[in-house]
Amino acid sequence: MHRILSFLSGKSNSFKPPLDVRLADQNVVLRLATVGDARAWLDIRELNRDFLVPWEPTWPANCLTESYFRRMLRRQQREWRRGKAYAFYVFLQKTNSLIGGVNLNDVQRGAGQKATLGYWIGQAYARQGLMTEAAGLVCDFAFGKLKLHRLEASCLPHNEASMRLLQRLGFEEEGFAKDYLQVNGRWQDHVLWGRRQKL
Repeated sequence: MHRILSFLSGKSNSFKPPLDVRLADQNVVLRLATVGDARAWLDIRELNRDFLVPWEPTWPANCLTESYFRRMLRRQQREWRRGKAYAFYVFLQKTNSLIGGVNLNDVQRGAGQKATLGYWIGQAYARQGLMTEAAGLVCDFAFGKLKLHRLEASCLPHNEASMRLLQRLGFEEEGFAKDYLQVNGRWQDHVLWGRRQKL
């Protein structure tokens, strides 16, 4: 697999990379969204609402509006600049179509040196290896550029596709947490996963 990580602004800072970082592999390109991506994001989220809702926190009533997207984007840019979270949007190499997202959330420095991995993808692009490729790039970014020691993830016990993805990415099942996260409007149990940087 040929992977590319480019810092378009020049020199990188491993703790706070610039907003224009791009990650690329054979089939996907990842970057932070811009205001110009609003329509594509709204379209794919609306089209895949029924597919995504069972796996995500309750969608706010205004979540499919441009004002919501702009507020979300400002928050993501603010968190990126502070080194607290990194939101990557996933685009197909061939068509530049937005197909999903991969996030590094709750970045902790100090003794922890870890973050939480999250991801979503449109139904038409699922089970084609695209999310494995995209999330793999973000894992490489987390360990190689951010110099994190550990990534964590969680998924619903019946989400077999997500569990297979995490296994392919080198995560190991580490535990089970009752009422761990609010998903689709109710507290739900989750399987906990972790991956450590190999020294």
